[in-house]
Amino acid sequence: MQFNTLVNGHTIIMDAPQRAGGEDNGPIPKPFVLTALSGCTGMDVVALLRKQGLSVDDLSIKVTGELSKQQPMQYIAIHVEYDIKGGESMKEDVVKAVTDSQVKYCGVSSMLKKALPVTWEIVYNGEQIFNNRPVEDHKFEISPN
Repeated sequence: MQFNTLVNGHTIIMDAPQRAGGEDNGPIPKPFVLTALSGCTGMDVVALLRKQGLSVDDLSIKVTGELSKQQPMQYIAIHVEYDIKGGESMKEDVVKAVTDSQVKYCGVSSMLKKALPVTWEIVYNGEQIFNNRPVEDHKFEISPN
């Protein structure tokens, strides 16, 4: 069940858990979709802030996906949570950088939005300052781990 793939000169290992016939030597393939989104938008946000001469103290991104209940099991909604720490004077710049990433620059997000809803929220210094996920959708939690 283990597959090794070469991506830009880096070996990525995918495997199934032991209960599914694998040896659990790597993650299963589907969460790589969530990981790709996290990396794409995270790099955008850092690059956009750097262009303004700004940097945050800490940036953590958690991407969760809601899976369908029937086969083929697929993500039917994705939510991105940006947990950012930085100076209070940067709050608006951070919101703009995240929004620009999600709306203009992140190709992974753009591609996924053609197939399913992708929502996001920003927690800045422990305070939620943006969330576009409808209240009734605040129920799923499947992390890429």
